[in-house]
Amino acid sequence: MASNNHFTNSRSNLSTNSDAAEAARNHQQPPGVTFARRTSSGRYVNYSRDDLDSELGSVDFTNYTVHIPPTPDNQPMDPSISQKVEEQYVSSSLFTGGFNSVTRAHLMDKVIDSETNHPQMAGAKGSSCAIPGCDVKVMSDERGQDLLPCECDFKICRDCFVDAVKTGGGICPGCKEPYRNTDLTDLAENNNKGQQQRPMLPPPSSGGGSKMERRLSLMKSTKSGLMRSQTGDFDHNRWLFETSGTYGYGNAFWTKDGNLGSEKDGSHGMGPQDLMSRPWRPLTRKLQIPAANQDAIWLWGMSVVCELWFAFSWLLDQLPKLCPINRATDLNVLKEKFETPTPSNPTGKSDLPGLDMFVSTADPEKEPPLVTSNTILSILAADYPVEKLACYVSDDGGALLTFEAMAEAASFANIWVPFCRKHNIEPRNPDSYFSLKRDPYKNKVKTDFVKDRRRVKREYDEFKVRINGLPDSIRRRSDAYHAREEIKAMKEQRQNREDEIVEPVKIPKATWMADGTHWPGTWINSAPDHSRSDHAGYDHNKKAGAMNALVRASAIMSNGPFILNLDCDHYIYNSQALREGMCFMMDRGGDRLCYVQFPQRFEGIDPSDRYANHNTVFFDVNMRALDGLMGPVYVGTGCLFRRIALYGFDPPRSKEHSPGFCSCCFGRKKKKSRVAEENRSLRMSGGGGDSDDDEEMSLSLVPKKFGNSTFLIDSIPVAEFQGRPLADHPAVQNGRPPGALTIPRELLDASTVAEAIAVISCWYEDKTEWGSRIGWIYGSVTEDVVTGYRMHNRGWKSVYCVTKRDAFRGTAPINLTDRLHQVLRWATGSVEIFFSRNNAFLASPKMKILQRIAYLNVGIYPFTSIFLIVYCFLPALSLFSGQFIVQTLNVTFLIYLLIISITLCLLALLEIKWSGISLEEWWRNEQFWLIGGTSAHLAAVIQGLLKVVAGIEISFTLTSKSGGDDVDDEFADLYVVKWTSLMIPPITIMMVNLIAIAVGFSRTIYSVIPQWSKLIGGVFFSFWVLAHLYPFAKGLMGRRGKTPTIVYVWSGLVAITISLLWVAVNPPAGSTQIGGSFTFP
Repeated sequence: MASNNHFTNSRSNLSTNSDAAEAARNHQQPPGVTFARRTSSGRYVNYSRDDLDSELGSVDFTNYTVHIPPTPDNQPMDPSISQKVEEQYVSSSLFTGGFNSVTRAHLMDKVIDSETNHPQMAGAKGSSCAIPGCDVKVMSDERGQDLLPCECDFKICRDCFVDAVKTGGGICPGCKEPYRNTDLTDLAENNNKGQQQRPMLPPPSSGGGSKMERRLSLMKSTKSGLMRSQTGDFDHNRWLFETSGTYGYGNAFWTKDGNLGSEKDGSHGMGPQDLMSRPWRPLTRKLQIPAANQDAIWLWGMSVVCELWFAFSWLLDQLPKLCPINRATDLNVLKEKFETPTPSNPTGKSDLPGLDMFVSTADPEKEPPLVTSNTILSILAADYPVEKLACYVSDDGGALLTFEAMAEAASFANIWVPFCRKHNIEPRNPDSYFSLKRDPYKNKVKTDFVKDRRRVKREYDEFKVRINGLPDSIRRRSDAYHAREEIKAMKEQRQNREDEIVEPVKIPKATWMADGTHWPGTWINSAPDHSRSDHAGYDHNKKAGAMNALVRASAIMSNGPFILNLDCDHYIYNSQALREGMCFMMDRGGDRLCYVQFPQRFEGIDPSDRYANHNTVFFDVNMRALDGLMGPVYVGTGCLFRRIALYGFDPPRSKEHSPGFCSCCFGRKKKKSRVAEENRSLRMSGGGGDSDDDEEMSLSLVPKKFGNSTFLIDSIPVAEFQGRPLADHPAVQNGRPPGALTIPRELLDASTVAEAIAVISCWYEDKTEWGSRIGWIYGSVTEDVVTGYRMHNRGWKSVYCVTKRDAFRGTAPINLTDRLHQVLRWATGSVEIFFSRNNAFLASPKMKILQRIAYLNVGIYPFTSIFLIVYCFLPALSLFSGQFIVQTLNVTFLIYLLIISITLCLLALLEIKWSGISLEEWWRNEQFWLIGGTSAHLAAVIQGLLKVVAGIEISFTLTSKSGGDDVDDEFADLYVVKWTSLMIPPITIMMVNLIAIAVGFSRTIYSVIPQWSKLIGGVFFSFWVLAHLYPFAKGLMGRRGKTPTIVYVWSGLVAITISLLWVAVNPPAGSTQIGGSFTFP
């Protein structure tokens, strides 16, 4: 190409150049050249210079010098001939282009009279007819290509073809076979299969149209008709001559309707996808990120939604773990401060505060009296001053069996407690102690230990016989007393009616105590006077109501400033656990602690802990992490409370004004309190815990809050004073003087006992704040979490006391059904919390943000079950549909998956490292998280929504504390299969995933082009789901020994092997190879 010079777009310049060129041609007298255009009918239309000027007048032109290098089609020739050829080529070519556009030359059809044998000029006239005596050119299409109507490629002109069709019977003169198509129009169309008739585009108007229409070249789509037959490229020349279109600058758009497409006409241009197949492509494009498999966008969308929720739930779980801590106590310092002779305490009597122990039970059948008796004995034998310890038992069932078992326990305590204190026995539960498998005489130095142990062991065996025989004993005694009463009634009837016939006397059966006293009700069904739960129309509020009744009764009888509650199956395993808890309460700043929570440890769990009964991840990871914030949550048992915190008072030295959102920018002036610092510990703020009132609670409001008992009201300031730490250091604020609690407790009189009975009546709480603000909070089956939340919401703190030797031990349900029901109860309580005023979103400003997140997670975690169930079905849906969340398992996806997995594993290892739990315990927790999440948690969400929407109340049964029927196997209950509807979702998930794996393998093996990457992805995640559900499947297999697990495993492996072998030997019809390139060895 040579340089170019721009010319103006004026008609005068174009005419001048045209005239000069015409004069030069006339002077040289070149061979005749005719410029023509072949129409669709085969007729030539001559192009004159004026016609060219009229068509090209509105286009900018540039003079070009085109140098064509020698090619097989461009051979050197005589200079004169070469000059004429170049002149003819240039003069018969139409050059188009423009600014930033590609320059192209468009040749028109030429009829030349000289040098037709030159390669550049050859073929211009076409082929001649093969009929002898006829030299007419053969038929040709619009591009000049020969039209050969017969498959033998016999060349024939138009007139000969018409004669052969009309007079020759449609027989080809060459092969003597009939023509398949005798219509000339159809013949032209069939010669270009797939081509469309191309309508003419009107030339762009020089003055009309919009600005965009004048700038862009609008073309009709002729994808197949305008393609060169050999290369498949777009034929620019043909488009120019057939459409009379012009090229402009910018991008070319193709119209859908074949016209310029103005807005008035309502036409629309082609989309970008059609434009991409043209050589005039845009410089930039918008590309979609190939993150999802477009063929399975629904699968990808479900996965993303579930992953987003899991990420949110994971953040709620991880954020409160940012500040984990450990705590330690010093019992020697405690003994030195409170039990060592000092000037203020010359006798060395214990100055420790009083401690009231609460034990709750409800059903003697599910909670055996022997278990409750052992718990009571461990409490009475604890290493704490006897005069400072009081034990209260609440039996909501009001059963005589429990009452007499407690009487037997109190009698046996006269032998057991001195033995434990004398020989420092651990543990102080007689059943656990005598069941130890270690040497009982190790480290025992006293000579009479062996004799004392044998004597106590004999007494305990007799004690167990009496406890276990109480049901039969009570029944025989009641029958005897009942028969006596019937005989007595018949004698009275005979005396009153001497002459009348004596009818049988029917006396209601009653229960009789050992001393002949009548126990209202029967020995199975208690009377209303002895059971809070049997009053019609009254809600006794289950365990929370029982605890509040004990709080009021103990305030009148012993009024210990601290309260420790235990379930009937949790006993004291470490006799000094009470002292360790008291170290936190009596320490500097301990008066701001509402409770000390001890971890729960369990006995009787199977060695593998199949159902994660130990809950080590929760008690050793989550609870320790919360200890670094405002403290752990209250978990229902093993908790040492401060009494005034249960009464709903605010912590001492709390902030007079709660910090607001603008407190960091605008300071708020604090009011001066008119109440002395010593009395501020009895301040009670509003319901939200953020009242500005600093004054001491008005005495006129006390009866409305606590009831009308003056004994109870008078005991409140006494309990607050006794619970203060010692003021033995100037840094101790709001303390009590040393030696103030060495005075012995007064004996109980009849009036005190009568008042205690009055405050536990069912109607005492009416029109008071018991259960709504004071004591254990009502309205949820997980009253423990709500009670702890209310205390933290008022600004109190709690601590987590992990002792070297377990403080308490209890039992947990090892049966799958009982375990699921237990988890269901916890999850349902969490859903109730979420839909109540105890939601962490409504917490007061006194609660720290991370503590609020922890309580928010408590209420939200059951809702994860919805997304978890969907996620467990995703692998099966992937295998059924043959799709995966990504198109292929490429390196990028695998790297992302590997990074996320490694990150989660490292976080888990970090938790395992600082918490001290084992990897197996962590994995068991992960497994049961999925088992509970797909069964109990989903049911809890449904029940919670039913309660909120429809008002349907939720009722639960107690978890059985008894073992199985097989006394020889302590884990017999583990293998008992009890059907429950909670098992349906996990069973469905397992079956669907197993069937999906089989379907996926079958589809891939018999596929012509097997997609192993999608199969591997689906199968991997299906096996991951099944691995988590393995303990659940193992629980469904029943008792060990009857059907060993290995039998099921080998049965499955053998079935799979036989199936694959059968597929290899006898594949389905039409399939010769398995899996494409896959073959069996």
